[in-house]
Amino acid sequence: MDRIRILGGVPLEGSISIGGAKNAALPLMAASLLTGETLTLSNLPHLADISTMANLLAQHGVMLGLNGADSAKGGFAGRVMDFNAAKISSTEAPYDLVRRMRASVLVLGPLVAREGKAKVSLPGGCAIGTRPVDLHLMALEQMGARIELKEGYIFAEAPKGLKGAHVVFPKVSVGATENTLMAACLAQGETVIVNAAREPEVSDLAHCLVAMGAKIEGIGTGSLRIQGQSSLHGAAHAVVPDRIETGSFAVAAAITRGRIELVGARRDTLESVEKVLLDAGVVLEEGAKGLIVSARENDLVGVDIMTEPYPGFPTDMQAQFMVLMATVKGASMITETIFENRFMHVPELVRMGAKVNVHGASAIVRGSAKLSGAQVMATDLRASVSLVLAGLAAQGETIVNRVYHLDRGYERLEEKLSACGARIERLKG
Repeated sequence: MDRIRILGGVPLEGSISIGGAKNAALPLMAASLLTGETLTLSNLPHLADISTMANLLAQHGVMLGLNGADSAKGGFAGRVMDFNAAKISSTEAPYDLVRRMRASVLVLGPLVAREGKAKVSLPGGCAIGTRPVDLHLMALEQMGARIELKEGYIFAEAPKGLKGAHVVFPKVSVGATENTLMAACLAQGETVIVNAAREPEVSDLAHCLVAMGAKIEGIGTGSLRIQGQSSLHGAAHAVVPDRIETGSFAVAAAITRGRIELVGARRDTLESVEKVLLDAGVVLEEGAKGLIVSARENDLVGVDIMTEPYPGFPTDMQAQFMVLMATVKGASMITETIFENRFMHVPELVRMGAKVNVHGASAIVRGSAKLSGAQVMATDLRASVSLVLAGLAAQGETIVNRVYHLDRGYERLEEKLSACGARIERLKG
């Protein structure tokens, strides 16, 4: 099993190209099931989860074509792929594929909407908390689907097609919003989604669906109104840059007290992260190619954060900011409101010298810790990158084990960091 070795203590300097957002790419790929024409997606990141979704779509009968890298942007620009679902040969998403990535459940809405039926395994994924699919099923039932759970599978049927409905989510769910949005595009009549997720990845999906012929109002708001169409057509769409990758590399610049230009970063998707960085004393400015993040000018200080649905502070940045807060002056409180098991990185950070105490859903971080290298174990995707960040700031050698989590969400992480001076390498297992 691969490991990552880091010799820390080097301020990072240089530029890093930001790839396409995994959390936008996965629903966009699933949207290819909604049309018999070709959907071309550019700026696709080369990640394990993308490969898993491609394999799932292929077994549904989607023809996949890799038509070259998006080299116009240079550096680590993403791939361009064609998806053609002219004939859906299977409406079953089997356990063996779905268990690898819970975003696989996003094929449920498109399959039921277009084929009138689907059999989708209940999903797996990172062990950061319970993420049931009950809201996905509730919405489809309101749109006329018959749902049955048995033998670990979701059986959904709508032989006469889905019908528009007024769907009110009791809590914000990105996946349920995306599944319902896609299904509504081929439903009969109007669907209204209330308390819809507002994440940039949801908006990116909506813009792609509009390019495919969907009629959607309220994009970027908590209320979406969709006029169902009899069919959608092909389109070309570029995946939005990854705001979590952007935030993670911004923390890399800050925690090493360096300076990095994040090429292609979308600042408008980073408002809550940017505010915390600025409050901590990090300097952000527009560069020629993207966002410049520097921590050479000021002493950094502790900032309290609370994770919330977008536009609040993202739960996917909580672990990264925790390790940054461990190295700055003063104390900070980090409160996690999204997932109940998202402090699994704390014991590993403590082993490296971080001063963190967890009390229920909150963690108190006492700053000014002198981190030291250690052997650590990754537990999930974002915990993995927080340990890499800790290793960049620590004195001595850090070995991060179980880095397969990283490959689900960060493309060529070691290569990007080493280009900025990090002493980092992958040790093949």
